[in-house]
Amino acid sequence: MMVKRNALGRGLGALIDDAEKMQQGAGINEIELRKIEANPFQPRSKFDQVALAELSASIKEIGLIQPITLRKISDDKYQIIAGERRFRASQLAGLNQIPAYVRKAKDDGMLEMALVENIQREDLDSIEIALSYQRLMDELEYTQEELSSRVGKKRSTIANYLRLLKLPAVIQKGLIEKQISMGHARAIINIDDPDTQIMIFEQIIKHGFSVRKVEEVVRDLNSEENETSEKSTKPKFPKEYQIIKTELDKIFNTRIDFAMNEKGKGKITIPFKSEKDLERIVKIIENQK
Repeated sequence: MMVKRNALGRGLGALIDDAEKMQQGAGINEIELRKIEANPFQPRSKFDQVALAELSASIKEIGLIQPITLRKISDDKYQIIAGERRFRASQLAGLNQIPAYVRKAKDDGMLEMALVENIQREDLDSIEIALSYQRLMDELEYTQEELSSRVGKKRSTIANYLRLLKLPAVIQKGLIEKQISMGHARAIINIDDPDTQIMIFEQIIKHGFSVRKVEEVVRDLNSEENETSEKSTKPKFPKEYQIIKTELDKIFNTRIDFAMNEKGKGKITIPFKSEKDLERIVKIIENQK
């Protein structure tokens, strides 16, 4: 029975010749590891050493089930198109040879194939994906629409990844190291000021804010920013305190008036609508003791 072309995803199937034959096991060769070199277009900049060791142990036990994909560049030299993680794990396992498909591919095609294969199989982090998309656009002069067609992703998805590259380096590093999620990063992007972005990032790390919480903070900060621009006479205070004000608004379920002068002195005003509302506020204060 024929294996459907989309078994490896439309991107990879569209970029590698004879994809169906590859999936049916045709043309598998045993290639010596010493003859194989890494793909210079590999988008992954690092590999999880624990996961690599686990894969190596599995290969020692049952062998490499899924062949890697190579292109032949000379009589005794091959270059990895897809499967560098499996190649590295096989080296750790002490193998001398590895099963591989040998295909012809241009360098442009290699970059596309490595990207698609990694996104679908190895879970690149968000910044690695964004850098890979940017590299495709820079080196192959693709528009977002063309890139969308080539890798089989929505243009809006690609745009969201590319926006991550505009974040301060410290936040990008936090995203790579999984200190925050892409959801956190996408919320932070909606703040224009880099210093405020970093402040929110630090608050996420310190307090463990959820994505929804960060979205609320960003929404409130942007709202206050608009109000400030409309009322230029309104006293200003450090942006760190804007988060505190946002929290107080939520605790008391009302719009707190938070004011501070240049010397750092100020006041917090809690408005109430009725005696019953005042009693509600007093109970909240008592419960905070």
